[in-house]
Amino acid sequence: MKSIEGRAMNKTLLWLALGAACVLALPLLPVPDFWITQLNYIGLFALVVLGLVLLTGVGGLTSFGQAAFAGVGAYATAWITTAQGLSPWWGLALGLGVALVLALVIGVLTLRMSGHYLPLATICWCLALYYLVGNLEVLGKYDGLLGLPPITIGEFSFQSERRIYGLIWGAALLGALALTRLLASRPGRIMRALNHNRGGGSTMPEAMGASTFRYKLAMFVIAALLAAVSGWLYAHMQRSVNPSPFGIKFGIEYLFMAVLGGIGTVGGAFVGAALVKLAEDQLKVWLPLLFGGSGNYEIIVFGVALVLVLRFAPDGLWPLLRGLLARVLPAAAAPVVNEGAQPLPARSRPARGEALLQVQGLRKQFGGLAAVNDISFEIRAGDIVGLIGPNGAGKSTTFNLISGVLPLTAGEVRLRGQAMGGRPSREIARAGLSRTFQHVKLVPDMTVLENVALGCYLRTRAGTAAAMLGLDRAEEARARAEAMRQLRRIGLEAQAHELAGNLALGPQRLVEIARALASDPALLLLDEPAAGLRHKEKQALAEVLRQLRGQGLSLLLVEHDMDFVMNLTDRIVVMEFGRHLMQGTPAEVQASPAVRAAYLGAEE
Repeated sequence: MKSIEGRAMNKTLLWLALGAACVLALPLLPVPDFWITQLNYIGLFALVVLGLVLLTGVGGLTSFGQAAFAGVGAYATAWITTAQGLSPWWGLALGLGVALVLALVIGVLTLRMSGHYLPLATICWCLALYYLVGNLEVLGKYDGLLGLPPITIGEFSFQSERRIYGLIWGAALLGALALTRLLASRPGRIMRALNHNRGGGSTMPEAMGASTFRYKLAMFVIAALLAAVSGWLYAHMQRSVNPSPFGIKFGIEYLFMAVLGGIGTVGGAFVGAALVKLAEDQLKVWLPLLFGGSGNYEIIVFGVALVLVLRFAPDGLWPLLRGLLARVLPAAAAPVVNEGAQPLPARSRPARGEALLQVQGLRKQFGGLAAVNDISFEIRAGDIVGLIGPNGAGKSTTFNLISGVLPLTAGEVRLRGQAMGGRPSREIARAGLSRTFQHVKLVPDMTVLENVALGCYLRTRAGTAAAMLGLDRAEEARARAEAMRQLRRIGLEAQAHELAGNLALGPQRLVEIARALASDPALLLLDEPAAGLRHKEKQALAEVLRQLRGQGLSLLLVEHDMDFVMNLTDRIVVMEFGRHLMQGTPAEVQASPAVRAAYLGAEE
């Protein structure tokens, strides 16, 4: 059976195809040349803004330097076609190559920064590149390079603006299609997860087995390449280049376009580019007449407009426009998941009773405070082990040490005989450990099904290029089918196509469990899984966990609901003030005076 993205996606693609056909047909109609020129600039700007949609809107990495990468594409083709006499297509190859190298070098140096340091770094390298090209004799200094040849294919020349219009908008629409495919894919889900989770954007994707830095770098490179293509097209449309369109002013303007249109939406790139270009041209005409003198009054208007947009439409104008269109157009049916897709690869299960997790002398020091001090226990395959203790006992810290979120101060963690100490959480996830979190970490603007499909990351292989080219459809169908199977397992199949952010806390915790199960772990760590659940939901969850144990899955859980823990676990480890208090069966723990003293403050 052929995989299906869903009726909603099919209708969206149909409308996009119709819109693309209308746009590409405009030069064939009696449209004034002025509007063709305007649309050319809008297409060029939209290409750069598409990169910002991915980098800033999706990844949360603010960049003021995309104009510099457009300059790289423009100057590379200008130099190779004028000084070396080669074809503009060689100019495109050189521009993309130089942009790729620069993006990799700059990305490695700057993307590990956070907070206000990253935007400041992008301003610095944008200024550096701007003044570099403006001071090189070989690039014509501030006068630039003139006399660029037109782009040709055989004898067909794209010299006229009506002809290059097709190239510009073809590139812009292909970029939009590639970005749309990427965001609905395996790497796209990781990218969308980076900008969420209450400031811990990298914790959850790393726990799923992904290298978040690698995906940040990939987004940075894609944005740079899109800008370089825009610069290449701009250079051959203008037939000349100079530094002025590639400075920090345009870097800020591109970011303004993205915010105005809708920073996290593909459609917003085109809306923002169109609004800014058209408004800027009109304001330059009317504002000097209104104020009775020359000046850059449009900058004042844009500043006020940006404040108003941030205040009243923080998601940009495209979501508002999309909402209006939704009232007119027929509602799309819910996507269909091909549950007959071939199952994803499964992990080999350890034999029941085999030593699975061994924790020895675990210690975590924060300055002078020992949050975890000399904790030791063991989990064997097929066991459900509880980790309990009063608030502040160090249970979640212990979880973070086992899963690699926090580095060990001392001690050893072994999973299936392999030493895990010092390894990042993504490598521990590959070894067979999956987890949920004390504070739910879902991507609120992704559907429940997509959030669960994040758990399939290590069981799938498609990369960024394959996703953008649409070569991952079969694997995507398998991942979505697996996600639906896990949702059915926990009783949330009916909510599969709702946004995760719309769910109550209890169902969100169940979605996290389904996501963890989708990774096919050997050991599952559950951090307060029953918190926020009603009594019947807790009973259903306990039954699911017992079934998992029957299937050979081992579990370690932190939970404050003592009835839930006592009726579910095989053994319990009790902590107090970061120290090991005791361990034993539920009956032994319940009978312990030391445990009663820890919880009640005095022995009975």
